[in-house]
Amino acid sequence: MMDPIVWEWIGAALRWLHVIAGIAWIGSSFYFVHLDSSLKPRDGLPKGAYGEAWQVHGGGFYHMVKFLVAPSNMPDDLTWFKWEAYATWLSGVALLVFVYYFGAQLYLIDLSVMELSNWEAIAISAGSLILGWAIYDGLCRSPLGRSDNLLALFGFGFVVVATFVFTQIFSARGAFMQAGALMGTIMAGNVFMVIIPNQRKVVAALMKGEAPDPRFGRTGKQRSMHNNYITLPTVFVMISNHYPLAYGGSLAWLILAFLIVMGVFIRHFFNTMHKGLPAPWWTWWVAAVCALIIVALSRVTPADPAVSGNLLPSPAVAEASVDLAAASDIVMGRCAMCHTREPVWEGVTVPPKGIVLDTPAAVAAHAEQIYTIAVWTHAMPPSNVTEMPVEERRVLARWYEDMRTATR
Repeated sequence: MMDPIVWEWIGAALRWLHVIAGIAWIGSSFYFVHLDSSLKPRDGLPKGAYGEAWQVHGGGFYHMVKFLVAPSNMPDDLTWFKWEAYATWLSGVALLVFVYYFGAQLYLIDLSVMELSNWEAIAISAGSLILGWAIYDGLCRSPLGRSDNLLALFGFGFVVVATFVFTQIFSARGAFMQAGALMGTIMAGNVFMVIIPNQRKVVAALMKGEAPDPRFGRTGKQRSMHNNYITLPTVFVMISNHYPLAYGGSLAWLILAFLIVMGVFIRHFFNTMHKGLPAPWWTWWVAAVCALIIVALSRVTPADPAVSGNLLPSPAVAEASVDLAAASDIVMGRCAMCHTREPVWEGVTVPPKGIVLDTPAAVAAHAEQIYTIAVWTHAMPPSNVTEMPVEERRVLARWYEDMRTATR
């Protein structure tokens, strides 16, 4: 067993690295999409140049020129933008292993969803990333790739269907994170498998004195734009473990679908602005509608076997009134092994989010969080590792309602 202090700092270091690498990758990606959109064709440009842009930053001026395929002569120094993408994906995979593979029973597996061993869950998770990339890449290389809009529609449908499948295999949190890992893998795969190799082929052709195939540039641009539009939803999934309402409900896969739509329209607004075209302010109305739909979907609670139908508009509650002592017995019995000053659950070294629930006073102080996470969603206990029955969730729902009524 590794020292728990060292283990915690390893986790912190991996998260920090992932954030730093992600900032570098997203920043360069957004910048180059902005640059590409702002280029203007003008007279007097070098042969083969598509357009130019003048920019000012850091006390100086920059004159940017883009060659549609490549310049006639290669410069001595050429900067490649790739390590940001590789570092983001590698650190993300390291986090996936550190949190979800080493803690599979707590974060990846939910026996009420599917009975899996740790190795089965890990194999399905890793295999689905490889298979997911292969399916996406196949769609891009198929005749669908000739139409950007049609390809985007099918790609969107593929990610949504994959997310739904994940919810039938993994825990709620694990399924949501697996969808984010799939999108991140697609983005990194685009860089590693398509964009950089295509650029190397162009450079190799120039070095031989041959005319590069313009198809390489077009394909790279298409994959780059895919990355641009997927970025915002992927970033949200990166931080979604802090927001159980996003992943803990019965319709988490649909919530992710609308998050993707929201992110796409937000990016469309900025990409259009960068081209110097009239601002499509209507995209913010679409984003706002998506946000309202997401809030509504998050209010649909997981199924309660005692109630007919699969979904509920609000949590079912126990019939008899419930006092703090009864609610505390449930919370301390199901949650206090982690939410205590010295957690006893293997792999948990500090109480999650610093929340301690080992006294009735502490339970009362965190009533809203308990209601949101353990009643409205079933995100806690994670993967329902302590097997909290729905009857106890209904008791907590009644306790919360009684408490709110008493304070009005």
